[in-house]
Amino acid sequence: MKKADFIINIALVPIDYVTIVLAAISAYYIRFSAGIIQIRPATFELAFLDYFHIILQIALLAIFIFAWSGFYTMRSKKIVSELPRIISGVSTTVIFLILAIFFQRELFASRFIIISAWVLAIVYLLLVRIIVILVKNYFLKLGYGLSAVIIVGRVADTDLIIDAYNKNKTLGYKIVGQYDNLAQLKNTGDSKTIIKNQQVEYIMQTDSSMDKDEALDLLTFCQENHINLKYIANLFQAQSLNLELNSIFGLPLIEIKGTPLDGWRRVYKRIFDLFLSFLLIIILSPFLIIIAMSVALSSSGPIIVRLKRVGQKGKVFEIYKFRSMVKDAHLFKDEIKTLNERVDGPLFKMKNDPRVTKLGKFLRRTSLDELPQLYNVLKGQMSLVGPRPHEPEEVSQYQRGYRKLLTIKPGITGMAQVSGRSNLLFSDEAKLDIFYIENWSILLDLIILLKTPKALFKKDEAC
Repeated sequence: MKKADFIINIALVPIDYVTIVLAAISAYYIRFSAGIIQIRPATFELAFLDYFHIILQIALLAIFIFAWSGFYTMRSKKIVSELPRIISGVSTTVIFLILAIFFQRELFASRFIIISAWVLAIVYLLLVRIIVILVKNYFLKLGYGLSAVIIVGRVADTDLIIDAYNKNKTLGYKIVGQYDNLAQLKNTGDSKTIIKNQQVEYIMQTDSSMDKDEALDLLTFCQENHINLKYIANLFQAQSLNLELNSIFGLPLIEIKGTPLDGWRRVYKRIFDLFLSFLLIIILSPFLIIIAMSVALSSSGPIIVRLKRVGQKGKVFEIYKFRSMVKDAHLFKDEIKTLNERVDGPLFKMKNDPRVTKLGKFLRRTSLDELPQLYNVLKGQMSLVGPRPHEPEEVSQYQRGYRKLLTIKPGITGMAQVSGRSNLLFSDEAKLDIFYIENWSILLDLIILLKTPKALFKKDEAC
C-alpha cells in the first residue's frame, strides 16, 4: 500500500466528521436566515445548542455507516467511484435519522433542514475529496510521499513502465533502480543496504515469461527483505489469496501482499492490542506484584530481565520477562550450547537447564514469566497474538523462507503456542506462524487468545 493512500484514508475519518457537522450547521442557518424565513416562516422552535448536540451524534453514526460502506478502504481515491459512495452513505444516514424522528418526534421535524443537510453533506464531502486529491497530487508532484520501487526485468515494456512512472508522479511511485534480473540486483554492491537507504517498498517484476525458479527466488527475496512484490502477469498468474490488481500502460499489474494485516486491519489490531493489554495489566496487577515479590525472594538478581529479540522487519528490541534463571545466566550459555536438545532448527532448548531456578521452572511451565510482555504490547513492539519472537542469533540461522516470520509484530501467544507448545519441531512451528501471517483475521486472534489459557497449564515446558 502506498504511503500517501494510507495517510489520506486515516485523515479522512476526522475530516468527514467535521464536514458532516458543518453541513448540518449550514442547513440550520440557511433555514433560519432572513430570506428563507420570509418565504417560509418557521412554525417550530429549535435552539441551536440542542440541535448541535443532536448533530454531533448523527455525524458519529454517519462515520460508522461510511466505514461500513467502504469509504475508508486503503485504496487511491477517484472522484468517479467516490461520488456514488458519498450519495449512498449520506442517504443511508438520512434514512436512519428519519426513522429516529418517527420514533422520537422531540428531536426535530424540519423537512427543510433534513433535505438541505442531505444535499449540503453530499456537496461538502465531494468538495473535500476533490481538495484532498488535489493536495495529494500536488505533494506527489513535488516528490513527497512517493513509494520507492525497484524494477527487475529487461523486456520491451520495461522502458514504457519506467517512463510512465517518471512522467506521472501522481501514480505515487518513484523508480530508484532498474536491474535485468534478481542476480544483477544482488551482485550490485550490498542489495540490503540499497533497499534500506532508498527505503524500498516495492519490487516490480516486468518479465511475464520469467521461469518458476526465478520467480520463486524473487518472491523469497522480497519476503526476506519485507518488500511487496508487483509483477506483470501472464494469462495464468492470477492465483493468490492476497492480491491487488491494477494496470500500468495497459498491462495487468498484480501485487502480492505478504499478509492481509494491512491498512485499516493493522489499525484495528493495534487498537485491539492497546485496549486488551491495558485492561489485562489493570486486572492482573495484584498477581504481577505477587510474582515479582516471589522472584525477588527466591534468588538474587533482577526481578525483570530484558532480552534482545528480533521484531517486525528485523528490528531488534528488548523483551520483558520475569527472571526465571540464575543471575547472569547468559554468560553460561556457551558452556551448555552442545547440550541443545533441538536439532531441527536454530532454537536452543534443554529440558533440565541448570540455569533455571525452582520458581523459574513453574513460571516457564505456565508461561507466567511472559506476562511483563504486556508492556511490550503497549509500547507497540509486540502484539498479543503473533509469531514467536526469536533471538538475533537464532534469526541469523534462519533457513530460506523463514524470514517471513518477521513480516508482522511478534506475539505473546500464537498459533504455535496453542497448537503444541514447545513439543513442535521448529519447521512445524514456523509453518503455523506463517499460516497465521497469511490468513490473519480478528476472529483468528480471538480464537487463539481463548485457547491460550488451556495451553498455559499443559505439562510441557515453554522454550
